[in-house]
Amino acid sequence: MATILQIETATQVCSVALSIDGKTIGLKEEIGQNLHASNLTLFIDDVIKTAALTYQDLDAVAVSKGPGSYTGLRIGVSTAKGLCYALDKPLIAIETLKMMAAGFVVENQFSGLICPMIDARRMEVYTSVFDAELNVFENTSAKIIDETSFANLLATNKIAFLGDGAAKCADTLQHANASFSEANFNSAKYMSSLANHAFQQADFEDVAYFEPFYLKDFVATQPKKKI
Repeated sequence: MATILQIETATQVCSVALSIDGKTIGLKEEIGQNLHASNLTLFIDDVIKTAALTYQDLDAVAVSKGPGSYTGLRIGVSTAKGLCYALDKPLIAIETLKMMAAGFVVENQFSGLICPMIDARRMEVYTSVFDAELNVFENTSAKIIDETSFANLLATNKIAFLGDGAAKCADTLQHANASFSEANFNSAKYMSSLANHAFQQADFEDVAYFEPFYLKDFVATQPKKKI
């Protein structure tokens, strides 16, 4: 029996879940800007206490590894690594976009392709494409979306677009085969089956060296100098 703590901080959603054998038994989450640093450890403590468990009852810690917000990912991964060090538990990393696609599959009956999108400023998104069995159909990349994006796939496939990146692209990607979901799939509860599978396969990360999957280098913006 695997009891896994799950952390998702790749977007504006601060989400913590607890699962046993791939079934979610606890969830605490909130959506908003700059929540992760102040709320994450409180949410973790809350889901563990609510489940009447202790930290030592955990078998592993799973974290959403990205792509996504640079700051959010660093907070989530740093917290997960700290717990693994302190508790001597293994670390599991879950691809954020795959987690989103898994959530869509759980909540919907759909036989087409699934395209999760994370907002990456302006008309750029972090995205990949999966089939309904969560097999990778198109690898993760940063795309600037225009009217021709996914045209070849849409010509022969129904595609469900989801995530905060999809919301801003809905007007641009108008097509008979395109559908858009407004539901939140950036939730730690959608890691449960993926994390349990990784645990059973002993698919663990090296806690000392693991880093988030940023996809793009972080670029700090500098204020313009007044002349």
